[in-house]
Amino acid sequence: MNNSKPHTAYFCMEYGLDEDMRIYAGGLGILAGDILKAAKEYSYPITGIGLLWKKGYSKQVINKDGRPVDKHPIQKRNYEHAVDTGEKVTVKIKDQTVTLKIWKVDKFDNATLYLLDANLAENKKFQNITDGLYDGFNEKRIAQEIVLGIGGVKAIRKLGLNIDIYHFNEGHAALAGTELIKEKMENGMDFHKAWKTVKDDIVFTTHTPVKEGNESHSLDSLEKMGAFNGLTREQMEELGDSPFGMTVAGLRLSRMSNGVAKLHGQTAREMWKDVEGKSPIISITNGVHRSTWVDKRIRDNIDNKEKIVENHQEMKNELVDYIKKVNGAQLDPNKLIIGFARRATAYKRPNLIFQKPDVIDPYLECGDIQLVFSGKAHPTDDNGKNIVANIVKKAKQFPNSVVFLEDYNMETGRMLTRGVDVWLNNPRKPLEASGTSGMKAAMNGGLNLSILDGWWVEGCEHGINGWQFGDGYEGEGQDESDLYALYRVLFNDVIPTFYANKDRWQDMMYESVQSTYERFSAKKMVERYYEEMYVSE
Repeated sequence: MNNSKPHTAYFCMEYGLDEDMRIYAGGLGILAGDILKAAKEYSYPITGIGLLWKKGYSKQVINKDGRPVDKHPIQKRNYEHAVDTGEKVTVKIKDQTVTLKIWKVDKFDNATLYLLDANLAENKKFQNITDGLYDGFNEKRIAQEIVLGIGGVKAIRKLGLNIDIYHFNEGHAALAGTELIKEKMENGMDFHKAWKTVKDDIVFTTHTPVKEGNESHSLDSLEKMGAFNGLTREQMEELGDSPFGMTVAGLRLSRMSNGVAKLHGQTAREMWKDVEGKSPIISITNGVHRSTWVDKRIRDNIDNKEKIVENHQEMKNELVDYIKKVNGAQLDPNKLIIGFARRATAYKRPNLIFQKPDVIDPYLECGDIQLVFSGKAHPTDDNGKNIVANIVKKAKQFPNSVVFLEDYNMETGRMLTRGVDVWLNNPRKPLEASGTSGMKAAMNGGLNLSILDGWWVEGCEHGINGWQFGDGYEGEGQDESDLYALYRVLFNDVIPTFYANKDRWQDMMYESVQSTYERFSAKKMVERYYEEMYVSE
């Protein structure tokens, strides 16, 4: 253990540690899992605090009509991968005492993680608080945030953990700050002194680059649910405004905050510039845990171009076999495979490439372009589900050139990022916070084809390790502008290089690996958290 480093408690609603433990929804959880795994691998003292979700996140499958539908089966394996610590804590929700069991995730031996669980008969109507990740609105969400934040601090005390830094990953954990303040006030400090004191021990990461996507609650709802936690309405308003913004509170409770890419840090500073009393927002670019996401064959031959090319073709063949097995589609491993996998939502524009059928369809007809999609829409996002349905419809039109893999999860993500030739990314700028899937593809020898957003602003060397498209234009007509730019680079650069200039393609594969392997690793990310966030001057 690296005892000279401050011991950090990392609070997050979701963790993607292993596909066998479905307590994650997407990128936020995968990042949290990668941080814990890198900390364990490189002996950084970080302990995760989260919730044990009985049903995990939505299992989203395609029905016979080609539309995504949500199922919520109980994930018994989530409990099998955790060990009951024998300890419990309580929180107050709506004046009722709610008991939380503390579990430790022990099986994977790649992280230190404690999870809180309300699934106890004695909690009566509140035992369903930890049923489903992101399955509730307003009151249920507040209850979940009380469990994570207030319950999380109480669990740390119960377990006797000696914590130096409290890291809130997104605003969900902001109520932990109220518990830390309450502790100080119970020892005789006034509110403002307590706030100032705990601020020295809190850091905060913001992700969502759309103001409306950052969660807020009315003070009335928070008071009704018991989230004031002994503080007054005026004190809560000082922390988070009215309505109470969870991100605003995170920014005010912490001594340092960060965005998750260089550009995202700029976006966040602009977005929150009017918040008085906020902490400075720096940029620490996300990274990925290489042992999880980079195939061992690549890791073992990181400096050998011929081996990287050979191993990547093996992984591509494995992806083709995987798609055949789980979907029935038969792709050609000798032709170009482009991957696109992320949350299915309008701003990520999964179906942008299809917008001019007269342009793209001939390539799909002959199979020179093969597209593999995956991703879940949020269960309440009908627009996102319509996008998925349209991709499924396209897959029926071109069954061996367009594929949609249902119920996107860690296994699907791993197979795709290891096996595709090109990773496509085209969100509306500047709405991509980071985009770690592109890093995973790059480290496995895939080439990114992306607009200049998220991490690609830092990683792109156009024509050397991948391609950018578009000129960064933001505003009216952005979709059409980006579509033409995508087609221009795809047809003039990507396709000719893949089919007619194999030597150059292989050089680019090698450069893709070399330019990202160290720079965008979770190891590098955790090092920077310690150097720039956790260690105070």
